[in-house]
Amino acid sequence: MARETRGERNARAKRLVKGLLAAHPDARCELRHRSAYQLLVATILSAQCTDKMVNSVTPKLFARYPGPKQLAAAELGELEALIRPTGFYRSKARSLLGMAAAVVETHGGRIPREMDDLVRLPGVGRKTANVVLGNAFGVPGVVVDTHVGRIARRLGLTRNEDPEKVERDLMELVPKRYWTGLSHALIFHGRRICGARKPRCEECPVRPDCRYAASRKPRERS
Repeated sequence: MARETRGERNARAKRLVKGLLAAHPDARCELRHRSAYQLLVATILSAQCTDKMVNSVTPKLFARYPGPKQLAAAELGELEALIRPTGFYRSKARSLLGMAAAVVETHGGRIPREMDDLVRLPGVGRKTANVVLGNAFGVPGVVVDTHVGRIARRLGLTRNEDPEKVERDLMELVPKRYWTGLSHALIFHGRRICGARKPRCEECPVRPDCRYAASRKPRERS
């Protein structure tokens, strides 16, 4: 496969963004929430868990702990029982308690709006912070989960495995105004078309610009 010039890569990235956004106009955050606090909690719970499962757990959780102050005062065993279906419930409970305590003590009970402040909270990395920034506060961010990382590599937008390096590469290629929307589109694309084990390249709307599809043998594409 011919090596791309920077200009060719930028032009291809532009076409990919346009194609993915057009292909998934309904792409959005599927974690149900009504506030930045609820979204932060739900995103922490979503690690190694489906959004559907998280959404089945959070109504009771938010009714019991409607804000950071109440969550910070939660009894560990009760909290663990409420979030147990999401998996890894012991570590997630500790993260939630630590996060809530830090929000109360350091930020007056308000979820911070800055990346640096968010990633200092227990259980919060750049992926979680970008989910909150982009969907609760309207601050563009690139969310790199397993879908986004995998598809960005297949499309030839990055060669990196490390999520922060993938985030950096996408930020360099994609205009800031598209960061949040593209993240949702890539996640939807990963769930619907570009699966981890068997990507359905024949159904892919951005196949002409995909480096992975171009590298496949003719018999694999037939």
